[in-house]
Amino acid sequence: MAEQHPSAPARVLPLVRRSPGGITHVRERHPNRYTMVGNHLTQHRELSLTAIGLGAHIQSLPEGSPVDIRTLAERFPEGRDRIAAALRELEAYGYIERVRERTPSGRMVTRTVSYNHPEATRARRTGRTREPCPVRPVRPVREPQSARPAPPTSGAPERPAPPPPPLPQPDTPAPHPAATALLATLRRDDDRLLLPERDVRRLAPAVAVWLERGAAPDAVRRTLTANLPPDLRYPTALLAHRLSTLLPPPLPAGPAAGTAPDPRPVVVPLQECDGCDRAFRAPAPGLCRDCRQAAAA
Repeated sequence: MAEQHPSAPARVLPLVRRSPGGITHVRERHPNRYTMVGNHLTQHRELSLTAIGLGAHIQSLPEGSPVDIRTLAERFPEGRDRIAAALRELEAYGYIERVRERTPSGRMVTRTVSYNHPEATRARRTGRTREPCPVRPVRPVREPQSARPAPPTSGAPERPAPPPPPLPQPDTPAPHPAATALLATLRRDDDRLLLPERDVRRLAPAVAVWLERGAAPDAVRRTLTANLPPDLRYPTALLAHRLSTLLPPPLPAGPAAGTAPDPRPVVVPLQECDGCDRAFRAPAPGLCRDCRQAAAA
């Protein structure tokens, strides 16, 4: 007969449920500091483990706790990219909702709403007693945020707008009183062309280029004020565009300044024929036409 040991503890585990294989649960009661998390989250077939763990962590936090990416990255070792991807997964399946709000001081903040049972919340809001089978959204790809290209807003990728053409610059240095006066008096043609002084100084060199190229001041004024749009909001930008894109070419080279062209035609002098003494016009003395033909014959 085997020797008995009355001091040995009884081998009784009433809270352990044996299973033929796999996991064995040892369950203890939680008198305090516990959170009820549904199996629809902890056993979700589409969420990643990071998203499931982060969702359970968010549900365990008290009201007002910060759950932004920076705070969570300081708390957990996964890093910002994985945490940001997990938050997007939870948002895609309705477990969290991020709303941008403006505080009374004018600062924009993000408020996060956590739903511990999204399907039940949707059913209650829509008034249905039984929630139909939800359509599973496409599982988001978990990749670093820095490596993900920005999605295009239309069918074709947007191209950046070309920069505005530069304003032409004159050969003569400032000041340009004629150009400044022309810009300052444009408001007489249209009161919407009342330009600030800094804009007049910026556009005056471009007007000076027009004047250097022989454009009359009235012609420059008509070009700048013709066919103004009815909803003119940015007059300075419109004038700068016209001064750059409608710039006339320089005048062709002419006679020197201060000299007038000779209007008289060139006169060929009279010559006396060496054969018949008849007068004829030629640049040099010699035979007339008849004598040249007779000599040739």
